[in-house]
Amino acid sequence: MNPVKTSLQSCDLTTLVAVCQELRRDWVPARIERVLQTDKHHLYLGLRTLTERGWLLLSWHPQAARLHASPAPPAEPDTFTFSQQLWHQLGHLALTDLRLSNPWERVVDLHFAPRPGEPAQWHLYLEVMGRYSNAILTHPDGTILTCAHQVSAQDSRVRPLQTGTLYQFPPALTQPLPRRDEPFEHWHQRLTLIPVPLSRALIQNYRGLSMKLVREMGQVLQIDPEINVSHITFPDWQKLWSVWQTWLEVLQAATFTPGLTPQGYTVLGWGITKSYATISELLQDYYHHHLGAQILQQQVQQLGQKLQNQHKKLQQKAQVFSEKLSQVTEAESYRTQADLLMAHLHQWTPGMRMIKLADFTTAEEITIPIHPEKNALQTAQDLYKKYQKLKRAKDTVLPLLKAVNTQISYLEQIETHVQQLELAPDANAPGILAEIYSELAQQGYDLKPASYRPSSRPKTIPFLTFTTPQGYPIYVGRNNRQNEALTFTYANDYDLWFHAQEIPGSHVILRLPPGISPSTADLHTTANIAAYYSRSRHSQQVPVIYTPAQYLQRIKGQPPGTVNYRHEQVIWGEPAQAPLQQLTWQYPQEQQPQEQPKQKTRTG
Repeated sequence: MNPVKTSLQSCDLTTLVAVCQELRRDWVPARIERVLQTDKHHLYLGLRTLTERGWLLLSWHPQAARLHASPAPPAEPDTFTFSQQLWHQLGHLALTDLRLSNPWERVVDLHFAPRPGEPAQWHLYLEVMGRYSNAILTHPDGTILTCAHQVSAQDSRVRPLQTGTLYQFPPALTQPLPRRDEPFEHWHQRLTLIPVPLSRALIQNYRGLSMKLVREMGQVLQIDPEINVSHITFPDWQKLWSVWQTWLEVLQAATFTPGLTPQGYTVLGWGITKSYATISELLQDYYHHHLGAQILQQQVQQLGQKLQNQHKKLQQKAQVFSEKLSQVTEAESYRTQADLLMAHLHQWTPGMRMIKLADFTTAEEITIPIHPEKNALQTAQDLYKKYQKLKRAKDTVLPLLKAVNTQISYLEQIETHVQQLELAPDANAPGILAEIYSELAQQGYDLKPASYRPSSRPKTIPFLTFTTPQGYPIYVGRNNRQNEALTFTYANDYDLWFHAQEIPGSHVILRLPPGISPSTADLHTTANIAAYYSRSRHSQQVPVIYTPAQYLQRIKGQPPGTVNYRHEQVIWGEPAQAPLQQLTWQYPQEQQPQEQPKQKTRTG
């Protein structure tokens, strides 16, 4: 698996001020038409104004608490009590106000009344406070009706949040408020009083500052926020003062400029790499991508763990069957002993506990134990019975062992695809994962977590794509279904098919024009890629087979991507030499595949 960076920037006070101002301008007042909760951290309010309909997202996610206008949520069943309680009380009321409960606190207060201008009947508080984030619905007198997350007195002696208790705001901050009219000398003296890092001096001496905002200020000035305040020059202090005043002016005038930055996002216009028309569009894009990447990475890790557990169980089964087969090897010795006894019945005398006879073939002396209460004939009959029993066991166990080994090979193939899943944004990893889940279910492995919801995916999913030194395309399947499609739908008869020899991995197709033979460099490049996208990725060298696609044949009754091949040649691939810097993704329709009328007559 190739992980992507998924560390999340939290929604700080500056962002909350910006988005609340925007929402108040665009969506207040609005009628509540729907309430929908999609998971334990995200709630959507369906809004209707005089001119439009839309959705307001409220999130108390421990890493991504926020609120903003949002596209319509996914159409999924809502089984959450919290949303049902909110709909029962807020349904068809009007959202009449939306603002911070205190200008320098991260608590948003949403007012609901029968119509604009009337006193609020309900307050919905969204506390945007990292892992302590929450949503609380209260009566006008502050009595709590319901919470997204109930906090008992055992959980918090300072501030429990439970139905029927009086809502208390989070403990007030004690730092001074930032003011535009504060003199530079007073501001400078406050920050330099104790020789600590600049970031600590700012955050401890003033409200409303986040570490992200301090870093933004430092990047604008090219000052390390961890520099000790005693080492900052006076001209740099004056520059920092100017940036400080700019921040306060933007807050006061609500002249925000939203956009993505290399480190995350900003609403102050500093270091923007991609601009957005609205704060909501910025927050929707940023958090949807990063939360989706986190969830995807968790799903991939969970599936990998489940596959390992299944693999371990099958290996234990195979071990049991192998041990039974090792016992079956004794069957021939029982038959040999029985045959010897039958041929030498006359040598037995009553009371014998053993008899020594020469083997028919090797003439070696064999000692045969005899029960004192049985004669030679009875002993021979017992040995024949043991032989027949073990022979029947062999006939039963061998197919079972073969079936288990087939399942082990299949799961190893799936494990390889999961471990090597590309998680880059344009790789459509959710679609690949959904296909893997679907295929596993068809093969009898329902490993989807209960909370898994497949995202809507396009009909086609891009292949991994490379280019040879001579400029020919190389396509790599990313799961068994893609392997199947790549080999039997998009490969032409004159294309070359590559695969790590007897090792789980991807099907790789080197696309060639008719009548063209690849160069040695092209063959080695493709072999390196096939070796890299195999279970032996971390080996120095991997044997890779290749053959024209016309010499491949599906194996009936086997999972997708299972083939027979002939006329193969072997070449050594070096995974470390795979040209990963060339990696792109292309959709099948971009490859202009040709119909293969001979596909059904391919033999292996």
